[in-house]
Amino acid sequence: MLRYLIQLISVTGQGTRRRGDCQQIKMNISGPDSEKPTNGELAPLTKNDEPRGDKSVVIIREREKRLIYTISDNPPPHLTFMFAIQQMLTTISSSMSMSVVVAELVCARDDDEIKTKILSTTMLMSGISTFLVSTFGVRIPIYQGPALTYLIPLLAMSTLKEFNCPNYGVSSDSLSSVNGTVGDAVSLNETRELTYSKIQAISGGLMAAGVIHLLIGFTGLVGVFARYIGPITIVPTITLVGLSIYTVAVKFSEKHWGVAAITTGTGLILALYLNGKKTPLPGYNKKRGFYIKWYPLHTVFAILFSIMAGWTLSAILTVSGSMSDDRNHIHYYARTDSRNDIIFKSPWFYIAYPGQFGMMGFSVAAFISCLVATFMSVIDSIGDYNAAARVCLVPPPPSHAVNRGIFLEGVMSFFAGTTGACHATVSYGGNIGAVGITKVASRRVFQVMAFMYIIFSVVLKISAVFITIPYPVLGGCMILSFGIFIGLILSNLQFIDLNSTRNLAIVGIAILLGLMLPYWAEKNQDVIKTGNAHIDNIFLMLISNGGFVGGFIAFFLDNTVPGTLKDRGLDISEESLDEDLYEEGYEVYEFQNMPRFIKESRIYQFLPIFSKKKNL
Repeated sequence: MLRYLIQLISVTGQGTRRRGDCQQIKMNISGPDSEKPTNGELAPLTKNDEPRGDKSVVIIREREKRLIYTISDNPPPHLTFMFAIQQMLTTISSSMSMSVVVAELVCARDDDEIKTKILSTTMLMSGISTFLVSTFGVRIPIYQGPALTYLIPLLAMSTLKEFNCPNYGVSSDSLSSVNGTVGDAVSLNETRELTYSKIQAISGGLMAAGVIHLLIGFTGLVGVFARYIGPITIVPTITLVGLSIYTVAVKFSEKHWGVAAITTGTGLILALYLNGKKTPLPGYNKKRGFYIKWYPLHTVFAILFSIMAGWTLSAILTVSGSMSDDRNHIHYYARTDSRNDIIFKSPWFYIAYPGQFGMMGFSVAAFISCLVATFMSVIDSIGDYNAAARVCLVPPPPSHAVNRGIFLEGVMSFFAGTTGACHATVSYGGNIGAVGITKVASRRVFQVMAFMYIIFSVVLKISAVFITIPYPVLGGCMILSFGIFIGLILSNLQFIDLNSTRNLAIVGIAILLGLMLPYWAEKNQDVIKTGNAHIDNIFLMLISNGGFVGGFIAFFLDNTVPGTLKDRGLDISEESLDEDLYEEGYEVYEFQNMPRFIKESRIYQFLPIFSKKKNL
């Protein structure tokens, strides 16, 4: 809403103009001879309107602030802490889901000790990577975690014989329980050695893929890829990856659809229906006494309040006995006490370290799976960086910032392999949607959240409390955050010519095949027979990955079917961008406090991960 400030200025008075933030307009009211605006309009201030012996009214129209906190803003410490908690709660489900899937894949479904170590490792890698990428990498607020680009290949690996477990395999139903069930024919002691061997094989493949990942960023190959990877490639790839979250969201939400609906509905009401409104908050100080401060509290804490609403409803239904206490009942994991044993079983302290599961091994299937995930994550990160920049109201990240981000993601992927995490840490789209909902884009918030992840990875008793959040509450949060994220990805289509049959056909065919081939592969796993089991497994994993299929089809068609760069959305230059669309400029991607002699050094100018502009 536009706010109008009416000031009465005297002989020496003069209005104040804020560049870019307001428009100054004057009405002279000194007498009947004054020039009057017509048709109810206000006459703009001119050079002749210097302060005279008259009295004038200057109306200053301020531009609405579209973000509550921009990237460079530092909210008060207490608000920063709460914002960080809110962002962490939106991502805890991804860490938990990935640790469960990894535990199933390495035959550790019933081994609480290994699952605790995997969860601790996941949180530690997420915290360190988030801090490095948001501070030294692309330098925009973006969470680094176990993204879906690695979840899908891991699930595809579970179909291979070499990763089958005794008496059970990976099942989507495993998401319904963190602790699993005891009673399989093979004891934990007998499977521990098998589990370690699988972790070692995956770790070796992840380390090798991580080296390729970091080299892509360090050498500037991302810039080469960006010449051929545009919105037409990014949209189908990341949309298919984002849509695949529906399986996990359903597994969480189906435990109690009512709780999930209340969680999602609360967030929608606070973030969308009440957007632009402010909450009256009482305050007091010695100078003003008691006063009312208007602050968009319900907007900035929309996700946190929705979690509280869903958690409270689950508690009421649990206490009233409306939810069954039978572990086999679908509503059991909607209870607030269904997983309290995790708190008691978790050790107080644990520090993940390289080689905690033994010396790294190597598996061709694991390497191919991680390599496919690496290339997908590079495309995913390019799209995520641009989506994050769009929601933070800053220009698209320049090539050197993208190179730094990809480089650090690769470094952390390598270290994730050394610790046995069995997955890399890459940009996570859910938090981008959370920023769009809360209007809080502060980099400081994500830095604090990163330290929280590191602390909780060591003090497992604290992290276990967050893991006890009822599953339907997590499902409702996923609907909110990933719904916004998918919408942001689809907004990339605004840069292409949507009236072009070429573009519409490529996007539509890529998404359709990205849905068709994985479905066909799931129903016909024994059809592919090349005579070599390893090659069969590679083809099966590739066509089972919808994001890879859709992205490859879109990439191939977009670069072979004739079309202009403008139609393809590849001609967006820095000069063509409207500065009025942004709250901050390209300075957010630079190191403002770096000594000048370093910026002018040859190595700084040579490396593609640094800016070539000496004046920054």
